[in-house]
Amino acid sequence: MFKKVLIANRGEIAVRIIRALRELNVKSVAIYSTADADAQYVKLADEAICVGGPQPADSYLNMQNIVSAAVLTGAEAIHPGYGFLSENADFAELCETCHITFIGPKFETIALMGNKANARIQMQSGNVPVVPGSNGFLADEADALSVAESVGYPVMLKAAAGGGGKGIRRVTSANELSAAYQAATKEAQLSFGDQRMYLEKIVSPAKHIEVQVFADQVGHVVAFPERDCSLQRKQQKVLELSPCPIMTSEERATVEQIAVQAAKTIGYQNTGTIEFLMDENHQFYFMEMNTRIQVEHPITEAVTGIDLVKEQVRVAAGLPLSFEQADVQIHGFAVEARVNAEDPSLDFMPQAGRVKQLKLPGGPGIRVDSGIHSGDLISPFYDSMVVKLIAHADTYAEALAKLSEALTEFELDGIASSQSFLLALLADATVQAGTATTNYVTDQFMPNFMAQVTQEVS
Repeated sequence: MFKKVLIANRGEIAVRIIRALRELNVKSVAIYSTADADAQYVKLADEAICVGGPQPADSYLNMQNIVSAAVLTGAEAIHPGYGFLSENADFAELCETCHITFIGPKFETIALMGNKANARIQMQSGNVPVVPGSNGFLADEADALSVAESVGYPVMLKAAAGGGGKGIRRVTSANELSAAYQAATKEAQLSFGDQRMYLEKIVSPAKHIEVQVFADQVGHVVAFPERDCSLQRKQQKVLELSPCPIMTSEERATVEQIAVQAAKTIGYQNTGTIEFLMDENHQFYFMEMNTRIQVEHPITEAVTGIDLVKEQVRVAAGLPLSFEQADVQIHGFAVEARVNAEDPSLDFMPQAGRVKQLKLPGGPGIRVDSGIHSGDLISPFYDSMVVKLIAHADTYAEALAKLSEALTEFELDGIASSQSFLLALLADATVQAGTATTNYVTDQFMPNFMAQVTQEVS
């Protein structure tokens, strides 16, 4: 086991990793930007070192500074959390070159699956079902038109190196394709330095179903119960639940088997998430793989009782998985809400400012993952998520009710948050039925919610 691990991240996920390391009796090293000098995770860590200015490029994306900090403090491994450098193959390779263990998959695997077009090709080679679309990269705009016509509209143009909703355009007819292709390639180049695109037929209506997999260094691969991440706004998840309320045990076994096959196809190590679309007939199609821990990992931990972050560290240290597939059992339902510092009355504009008062909920079945305290400054430089609230109960309805009560107790004074939006979503009949698809929030829920917000403001 490692003696010391550096955490190449910030906020609530840094706090989460520090706590896991403590339970493993491993020392933690936090890195921070000048904007985060007084952050909670910096105070919790055994050591902390500044790696640059407030802009992410100067600190949390500064590979050389981060690796130098690991060397300077004697850290044997780096946990990247999620976001920032967590899926950066160059960073993982740099760690390996400097004889520092990257707590995640091999850099070759990150590079392979980080390119969505290449990932499709790999999955096809392993007989994993993929969404109908292009084989590899699109050559040009004419190629995109040809593929779209062969699979049928509507289609989605996607940046091969994409993520976070960037470089994605929905196209409903041939007349729209040219403008969409040019806009998507430009955005992809600006966001990722890579303008290569691929195309997929839109499976709609559909649910966004993802399966967490875990693989050790001796070939054991285990799949976890699925997460339903269909509740999204602008391609960003807002509520996640596990298991999916409308899936059968047989369907669960099927998608878990597909996920294990996908992981074995690429010789995966450590943890990652296989993302699928599930159509109206409950057929599953591979979308992409996230080669890191997910924001929504707490709901998987809640329903299985397995600490995923601790297991990440153990597996990276060369230990075999501490559980087998038969040990992964479902206990009840869990739901997670991402509370963001954003103002619904201003079209969800991100907010920055001082937290005057923070009141966090509690009670049986409630988990709070937070990286802030009263008096903290919410910076404009980073992601707007400030708190994750997780509820666990015997039934889906009880989990929703617990989460709603927790959100009602939650208080964040000084800056606006998405609290009212999340409460309204939890009270929605379609959400309560568990039947919402990926377009539900944007197309059906948001118009009514925004009309109500406008009325309240006026």
